[in-house]
Amino acid sequence: MNFKRGHLLYFVTVAEEGQITRAARRLGLAQPALSRAIAQLESDLGFKLLERHARGVTLTAAGEAFLVKARAAVSAWSDALATAQSMARVRRGTIEFGFVGVPPGLDSPALLETFGQINPEIDVCYRELAFPSDRTSSWIGDVDLAVCHRPPADPGVWVQVLRSEPRVVLAPRRHSLAQRRELSVAEVLDETFVGLHPSVDSEWAGFWSLDDHRGGGPQRLTTDRAANPHEVLAALAVRDAITTVPAAVARLVPDFLSGVIAIPLRDARAATVVLVGHEDRANPLVETLLQFVRATGDGGLAASPDDRRVS
Repeated sequence: MNFKRGHLLYFVTVAEEGQITRAARRLGLAQPALSRAIAQLESDLGFKLLERHARGVTLTAAGEAFLVKARAAVSAWSDALATAQSMARVRRGTIEFGFVGVPPGLDSPALLETFGQINPEIDVCYRELAFPSDRTSSWIGDVDLAVCHRPPADPGVWVQVLRSEPRVVLAPRRHSLAQRRELSVAEVLDETFVGLHPSVDSEWAGFWSLDDHRGGGPQRLTTDRAANPHEVLAALAVRDAITTVPAAVARLVPDFLSGVIAIPLRDARAATVVLVGHEDRANPLVETLLQFVRATGDGGLAASPDDRRVS
């Protein structure tokens, strides 16, 4: 039996999207090319993976079983490649710093500028991440560390708590709540929230639609499948819907998106902003950054040494 590693990735993506058209868009492939690759994989395996129908595809029983192994194989290959790339960055003196939402350079510019002045031999490069999905170690696989609201627990990832931030409601200016100076959780639980992509970790996604206060998902979600902050903002620009974000995001969004307003949410549980990185990657550059963060104690990216822990 002989099949290409790339075909496994294609199959996993189609299974997650439930539609070849969406999967092709996500992969940056032409739809006919993706269909041929899946057909070739099925031919190589000797059994059908997918049932095609008018609305998309569903997994066969064999496809469901094979998906577990295919995901593991894709993840293992990605992890190995990402580790090799991280080792190469250490040799070049580069840190790949991931973020979700607000870039660290906008959130804490003075702090990072100081780090650069003290450590001119280290080049910090920033990369925006999509919302967390799969294992956290795989989600941050292409970066050396990331700053974000606490992602799903993963024994392969260390977590250093930085600070807590209030959650804030983002709503279009035409929304009925837009004139309010402050809101309570009870006042927004029954609102329509922006829908996130099904691949996004459900607990992480639910935090932003206040599931932790409601005890479950909202009754109404938009038909959007947002997988990153820009897609959420795009939905807010055209939908009569809301979402919640950390206060740091809310401070910046109205500056570059005039049609969206941020409203304080006075009694929501706080968002926990953390740094996360890989337990199995010995990276002296990341350790230098962590030591600097622990030493600053100025409320930017700062945390005390005791805050670092494995979750």
